[in-house]
Amino acid sequence: MKIKSITPLGIRIPMIKPIKMAGIVITDAESLVVRIEDTDGNIGWGESTTAPTMTGETVESMVAAVKFMMPQTEGFELEDPSEFFQHIHPLMIANEGAKAAMDSAVYDIFGKRSGKPVYDLLGGKHRDQATVLWLLADAVLKSDVEAGLAKQDEGFRAFKVKVGVATPEEDLARSKAVCEALGKDMTISADANQGFSLKDGLIYARGAQDAGLDFFEQPIDGTDIAGMTEISKACGIPIGADEGIHKLSDIEIHLKAGAAIGGSLKCIKLGGITQVSKACHLSADKGFHVNIAGKVAETSISGSANVHLALVAPQLDWDMSITSHYLQFDICKNPLKVVNGEVTVSDRPGLGVEVDESKLEQVTYLK
Repeated sequence: MKIKSITPLGIRIPMIKPIKMAGIVITDAESLVVRIEDTDGNIGWGESTTAPTMTGETVESMVAAVKFMMPQTEGFELEDPSEFFQHIHPLMIANEGAKAAMDSAVYDIFGKRSGKPVYDLLGGKHRDQATVLWLLADAVLKSDVEAGLAKQDEGFRAFKVKVGVATPEEDLARSKAVCEALGKDMTISADANQGFSLKDGLIYARGAQDAGLDFFEQPIDGTDIAGMTEISKACGIPIGADEGIHKLSDIEIHLKAGAAIGGSLKCIKLGGITQVSKACHLSADKGFHVNIAGKVAETSISGSANVHLALVAPQLDWDMSITSHYLQFDICKNPLKVVNGEVTVSDRPGLGVEVDESKLEQVTYLK
């Protein structure tokens, strides 16, 4: 396959309602969408959302990064999609979100060229569907409980409470109320998105088991391995890492230090489908719990890439998140659907999504 052209676009789509995370309230989803065409006329799509506190990237910086890499990438010929990351990785330090969107588009093209879905390009499925986490992110006890019960009625069985937005005592009270309302048959975790100080993270960690939670994700700064280890020792439930995992070696660093026994694997952090697939296999070998995740919020382009990865991961014991259902609308004609708390992808070639280019044009604000 030979790359003919690459087109980066910045898009903005309003959320159904704001998502409250530590230090930020998200009202609109902003993403980089990449369109790649090969010399035979096949078109592939990729997407990465902005995540300045996680990857350091904005839509503007990702568009600029793709444009920087384009002269050395247009005209590039490859025989396997896994070769693409090795080509673009040395072109720029970091900028993994920009690379991930390009990487996904290449996988989409290879699938279309071969007539295979991406999960077959990655070695085949270990499961036909994946359990989806629903975010409880109002940061208000009553509304988070009500939202959890409503989604439980729709068939959701896995939930993630966003914490680090109030005092640890208030966040614990809200977490406990959610756990008591939803019952012990659900998988319920908490995610602080680095929002706690070490002192407050320890307070929350010591009460997490009594609150009824199953695991606690990224309580403090992802670079503070020693602090994560201290919290892990104090906590009665497993600790997971998210912002602390940006490369494969970070998995082993957390395990060796006792800082986390699982983590959230994201294309925007690791650089795309190839690297997340490798991380999944490494995690299985090392006994590291896996959650495949999208950032709030992405369309079904990125969501589909994540579902393909979730289906091929050797183990997916901490479920997955897709975030397209938090948007007011999607730019795909066949958006992902969650049924009884589970999601799957079609067996169509590539990512399996069809982009509505008229909608894409309406939401594009940067070229």
